Amino acid sequence: MKFQSILNTLLSHWGVPGIPYLVFWSAVCITLLITPSNVSSVELTFELPDNAKECFHEDIQKGVQTTFEFQVVTGGHYDVDVSIEAPNKQVIYKEIKKQYDTFQWVPDVTGVYSICFSNEFSTFSHKLIYLDLQVGDEAPLPGLGEHATALTQLESSAQQIHENLNSVIDYQTHHRLRESQGRKRAEDLNERVMLWSVFETIAILCIAVGQVLVLRNFFSEKKPSEMRNPLFSK
Repeated sequence: MKFQSILNTLLSHWGVPGIPYLVFWSAVCITLLITPSNVSSVELTFELPDNAKECFHEDIQKGVQTTFEFQVVTGGHYDVDVSIEAPNKQVIYKEIKKQYDTFQWVPDVTGVYSICFSNEFSTFSHKLIYLDLQVGDEAPLPGLGEHATALTQLESSAQQIHENLNSVIDYQTHHRLRESQGRKRAEDLNERVMLWSVFETIAILCIAVGQVLVLRNFFSEKKPSEMRNPLFSK
C-alpha cells in the first residue's frame, strides 16, 4: 500500500509520538498527488452556432454510473435542446430549450453514447455551452479502500481534504460560469445603453438645430417686398 509505506517512512524518520505539523501536511499533499483516478471525465466549453447541431460521443461500459451536466453560458435566451442516445438508438434523455441541468444514469448496454446539443430553433444567436461528463466513480485514496480497521487521524484528514478539494473545484467551476454569464449580460446591457445614448444624443442635436432655425426665422428682418400685401401688389 503506497499510503501506508509513505506513512511508515515519515513515522520512522520523525518518531511516532508528536508528528510535526509540517510533516503531517507534507504526507497529506504527497498522498493527494499520487492518487490514481479510475473515473473518466470530460469537461469543456464550446460554441454552438445558430441553426446548428453538435454531438459528442463517449464509449461507456454497462453498469458504470455516469453523470452528465451542462449549462448555457451565453447566447440568446440561454437555452438549448439536449438529447442523449444509447447505442441501441434509444433516447434516454431529452430536454427542449433548457438552460442547465444534471442527469445521472447507469447504462444498460455497453457501447457509444451520443450527447447532442441543438440550436436549430435559433436563427441568429449562437450559444456558448459548458459540458461536464463523468463516467464511473472516483477511486478511493491509496490504502484506504481496502481498510479492515478504523482509519487513523492522518488517513481521515487526507480523505476529508481530498473530498473538500473536489468540492472546491466544483464550486470554482460554477462560480466561473456564473461570472462569465454575468459578464456577458453586463456587456450586452452596456452595448444597448451606449446605442440608446447615441440615439438620444443625435435626437437632442436635431431638436436643438431645429429650434435654432425656428427662432432665427422669427427674429429675422423681412424685406419690404416680402411684407407687401399681395392684394395691393398690382
